[in-house]
Amino acid sequence: MQNARGRRRATGPAPEPRLAEAAAADRPRDAQREARRRRGPFRQVTDFASASGVGQKAGVALAATGLLLTVTVPATSPVLAAGEQQGGASASAASPAQPKVSAEAAAKIDFSRTSVSTTGDPDGKLKQLLSAQSAGSISRAASAGTLGGPLTTLVKSSPFGYRVSPITGGAGEFHRGQDFAAQCGTEVLAAASGTVTFSGWHPYGGGNRVVIDHGNGLETTYNHLSSSSVQVGQKVTRGEVIALSGTTGASTGCHLHFEVMVNGDVVDPTGWL
Repeated sequence: MQNARGRRRATGPAPEPRLAEAAAADRPRDAQREARRRRGPFRQVTDFASASGVGQKAGVALAATGLLLTVTVPATSPVLAAGEQQGGASASAASPAQPKVSAEAAAKIDFSRTSVSTTGDPDGKLKQLLSAQSAGSISRAASAGTLGGPLTTLVKSSPFGYRVSPITGGAGEFHRGQDFAAQCGTEVLAAASGTVTFSGWHPYGGGNRVVIDHGNGLETTYNHLSSSSVQVGQKVTRGEVIALSGTTGASTGCHLHFEVMVNGDVVDPTGWL
């Protein structure tokens, strides 16, 4: 019984105090209490980590500190609901025991990954770029790397823009492309897939010349060739051999004069390579 002030009022005589020996004899003892006392703090941490699903990581972390320990990897089977535990008792009993992971005190821990490689699609990038906008509005940053090299090894000589003419020696000549040094007979490659629109003699100094149309106003030209192996209307792919370098036309030595034209106007080829 309890009065208004919160004190309980006795309903009978006070019980006799129990002896300490009798109270200790009746108190239930935890069977695992002594085992827990004998285990060290690190053993308790690893046991807890193993039961909570991070046993392997805990074992690796402690092994790296120079401790010798053995950790049981927890099972990775899905947790069943209360109603499914009875029905799946036989299945869980049949599952194999999980292996143990151990590490020596001076063990070297190494992790290896499977190599991952990717393959680019430069023609797809160029086609997507040209279909999204006209060639004339494409920025230099967007066009960089969309065309392949017209030679296996690119050694720049005379750049795009105004220069002193190597033929007349006069200043102020506008150089319409980028020159690459190459011995006569070096294989010339298509910078991208397209259709050959010209293959023959260029009357304005280009000598033997090949022009490839890549669509949406983008064209590439290859000049001063010793010979060509393509015809007008032929489909070519990126990197295909289309000619051999030479020194025909207005040329002072073996090299390749490479041009990039956007809607009929020449632009700096290095912005596309």
